[in-house]
Amino acid sequence: MSTLEESLRILSDRVKSHSSTMATEEAVKTAVVLPFLRALGYDVFDPHEVIPEFTADAVGKKGEKVDYAIKIEGDIRILIECKPISTVLEKRHLNQLFRYFTVTKAKFAILTNGRTFNFYTDLEEPNKLDTRPFLIFDISDIQPATVSELRKFEKSAFNVDAILATAERLKYTSGIKQVIAQLIEEPTEDFVRIVSSDVYEGRLTAQVKEMLTGVVKVAFRDVIMDTVKNRLTSALAETQDVVDKIEEPVIEETDIVTTPEETEGFMIVRAIVRDTIAAKRVVMRDAKSYCAVLVDNNNRKPLARLHFNRSVKYIGLFDGDAEERMIIDTLDQIYDYSDRLRSAAAKYV
Repeated sequence: MSTLEESLRILSDRVKSHSSTMATEEAVKTAVVLPFLRALGYDVFDPHEVIPEFTADAVGKKGEKVDYAIKIEGDIRILIECKPISTVLEKRHLNQLFRYFTVTKAKFAILTNGRTFNFYTDLEEPNKLDTRPFLIFDISDIQPATVSELRKFEKSAFNVDAILATAERLKYTSGIKQVIAQLIEEPTEDFVRIVSSDVYEGRLTAQVKEMLTGVVKVAFRDVIMDTVKNRLTSALAETQDVVDKIEEPVIEETDIVTTPEETEGFMIVRAIVRDTIAAKRVVMRDAKSYCAVLVDNNNRKPLARLHFNRSVKYIGLFDGDAEERMIIDTLDQIYDYSDRLRSAAAKYV
């Protein structure tokens, strides 16, 4: 059976390659939504579990239906409304989900156009669907952090309390990230006024505002780039001392080749956790099948494993009881697991 990551990757490729053929709701359901539910472990061929064209008499809207309802342990828990892939998802598309959420035992609702998936619940008011989603992702650009959240919706792991425990944080984090992204691209007049108040003392004429808006956009991007550069530079500057202290492997040196990717991956991990644990304690120990990142050069204190000696790359995480491998396409995606790496490092402080 395919893993969730593999199934999502297949769907991602399908959407990127064949989105032009998904012009109708039915096409989106068949090509994306049903395979997505199947990837989560639901039996899409069992109408008692995945109920198509679900109706609830209490709604009082004759002929109104939601596309799918997912029944878990005898109760409706997830409602799904689908739109054509060209549809820009808006609040008005939530109308049916609003009504059905109120009259069923559903705890989550999904609005999707086959590319964008918006997940909703009732954080603001019990039994009333929020208008702002707590989780948004683009299936054509699936991120490892998103896969971790989707695992909570797998049939075998579905737990309302576990999902709600992180839903509120996800909701506001997502919203704030969107606001920041918008400010980076198009700083508002109020924002420009606030950030420039300490550096510009003259009168804010229209011409000055236009000039400062451009300056703020450039400065915002420079701050982000400088932050990333400084973290990597700091890690690079300390790497040589660590490499010199790496324990020699017991097998022949020719059997192991530490690749530039492994070295860079190690530096990224080390840079991420250096505010949690002393950088000099974080070392790299390469092996045939993976490159280990350890604390105190101790196999019993693993931070991460870099499984880069294969076509599909993984990073092994140790913030739980055992290693959990996550697929990564680029080394930059290691940053998606910063919180989990710091959590693992905190165990050895």
